[in-house]
Amino acid sequence: MSFETNLFSVDDVKAEEVRSVLEEVYDALEERGYNATNQIVGYLISGDPGYISSYKDSRNKIQKLDRTGIVEVLFTNFKNR
Repeated sequence: MSFETNLFSVDDVKAEEVRSVLEEVYDALEERGYNATNQIVGYLISGDPGYISSYKDSRNKIQKLDRTGIVEVLFTNFKNR
């Protein structure tokens, strides 16, 4: 029986968490009839959580993430496309 060592990058795990939260928040905002892109950008620029609805706990979810980290993941994904 052999075992393989799996290596996980902390950065990859954090990026996946950011992606997951952004997808959930985006979907919830759209479900409520908001322009999700504008709302998230407003939050990222201003830091005002009022841009994010509390629907489906979206505000709490996004506030648990570092805004700078969100921007880093967005730029990294843009660059890698």
